[in-house]
Amino acid sequence: MSSELSEMDKLSHLLEHWQEHNEEHVANYKKWADRADANGRSETGILLREAADVTARVTGLFARAKETLD
Repeated sequence: MSSELSEMDKLSHLLEHWQEHNEEHVANYKKWADRADANGRSETGILLREAADVTARVTGLFARAKETLD
């Protein structure tokens, strides 16, 4: 039996990694949105929160894609 991962095993690991990575991005975007708000840049904060929402949706798609492999 080969110790190498199949392409689909690699993809499963990548999807998990991308989910975790995106979750970190979402937290950072929200943190910086709060900082922008605190510095009177509410439009920037709004846009960063929107980016966080979009990123969270992408993370959900990665999770669903991974489920199709399991």
